[in-house]
Formats: sequence, structure tokens, C-alpha cells
Amino acid sequence: MRFVIVTGMSGAGKSTALKALEDTGYFCVDNLPVALITKFVELSSDFEFNNDKVAIGIDIRSGASLGELSEILNTLRENKFNYEILYLDANNKTLVKRYKETRREHPLAIGGKLIDGIEEERSRIDFLKGLADYKIDTTGLLTRELKSEVLKIFSNDKDYNNMIVTIMSFGYKFGIPQDADYVFDVRFMPNPYYEETLRRKTGNDQEIKDYVMSTKESKDFLEMLAHMMKFLVKENTEKEDRHQLVIAIGCTGGRHRSVTVANELYDRMNDLPYSFRVFHRDIINDTYVKGEA
Repeated sequence: MRFVIVTGMSGAGKSTALKALEDTGYFCVDNLPVALITKFVELSSDFEFNNDKVAIGIDIRSGASLGELSEILNTLRENKFNYEILYLDANNKTLVKRYKETRREHPLAIGGKLIDGIEEERSRIDFLKGLADYKIDTTGLLTRELKSEVLKIFSNDKDYNNMIVTIMSFGYKFGIPQDADYVFDVRFMPNPYYEETLRRKTGNDQEIKDYVMSTKESKDFLEMLAHMMKFLVKENTEKEDRHQLVIAIGCTGGRHRSVTVANELYDRMNDLPYSFRVFHRDIINDTYVKGEA
């Protein structure tokens, strides 16, 4: 039997993860009292249960009994009941935003400040992060992207390295992304904006790609960038406890050159054993198309 414990910060996507597991055939139970975990595992292991994939959700709602979880997990190991822990996290700014959008009360912030409740929760469940087999930082992830990451681990059984790399295109005229770890300027490349027939297209169109990558300088830059970023992603994974990395590629408006390079870099790095996503922040900004560059 494959037994998965889904845990982490409130608002980080635990319900989404459990739903993704349920859709792939897992029997899921959310907010199971900690005291019942051992009995639940025993019953689930019974041959009459007829389900070899089980997942439970555990979080701060367990209250004081959450502190007993370490001992319970040790007992399960001693009794040869194997389990895997998926820990979901997000930065404080993202968690605050999600709570405000849903208008839900944080379990530890009733009558108090939301950020204080989040900080208190983080300190109480930090021990689970250390025990986790898989960690997913959902900061910046869409619901479908989180589901995809969960399926990679528990459905497709792919190797997972707890690192999600976002390659983001952007326009300098709209500001440098605040969450960028690396920023590269590609404004030296040929600019399709000045070609009337190309202006309304984007870096996702083959004509734009061909135009931007038509020079030796563009090709050489891309090859050197891909080589360097492969090295840096590997270094960040092995030497730092990081789960998110953002590579930002910028041009004037974020519609042509940066989109082309971001797509090309994604294609060259996607063979690495990490999770990659490409995001074009400013590609649909109409002001650039209208000639206000």
C-alpha cells in the first residue's frame, strides 16, 4: 500500500493536492485526527479494504495533538508501515493574499492579525518540513501547475528534486520582476517591433523567433546562457535549500525578444531533472502593440 501524508501551511494548496490524488485513484481523508492515524493505517492495510493507494491531510487544525505526530510516525516505521510526506509551502505574502481573496479566517488568527497566525503556524509545523520526502513551494503556481507537480510524483513516479524553475519573460517598461533570482537583458537582439508586419505578433510565433534569432550574436548568447543556467540551477539545488528559482528575461515591452529567448531557454533546459515552467508576464499588454514603446 502506498500511504501519503499531505501537510504544510494553510493556504498553500493542500486541498488541491488531495483532489489531484483522489482523481488518480487515491482514497483521501482530510483533517484526520492525529490520534486515529495508526488505527486508520492498520485498517487501510487490511486486505478487505481493497485500495492500495491512501492519502490523508494533516495540518495545524489538529491543534495540540500535532505535537504527537513525530512519535506516531516513528511507531509506523517500526511496525513496517511505510509512508511518504508531501509538504506544501508558500511565502507569507502569497498566503496573506490567498486568505484575503477567499475571506477565510486563518486557524491561528481568529481575532488577531493574519500575518501573526501564519508566523505561528510556520513555527509549529516546521518539524514536518524537515521530515518531508517531497516539498513543493506553491508561491506563484497556478492550480493546474500544482496538480501537475503532484501527479509527477505520485502518479507518473518521476524523480522529483523539490526545485521548480520558472523562466519568465518581461518588459522593462513595466518593471523588473521582484521575485527574480537572475535577470538578463536581451534588448541588444533584433527588434521585430520596427517591422510593421511583425509588430502584432509575439515571440510564440515562428516568424518572430526566426527574426530574433537571425544573428550570430543572438545564437551565441542563447547557447552561453543555457550553459550557464544549467550550471547555476544545479548549484542552487545541491548547495542551497531552495525550492523555487526564477530566471527573468527582459526586453523593452516583453512581447517579442524576451518571449522568444524564454521559450528557447526552456527548450534547452527542460531535459534537466527539475520542474520547469515558462511564464510570459507582459505578452498581452496592448500598450506595446499600440506603439507606446
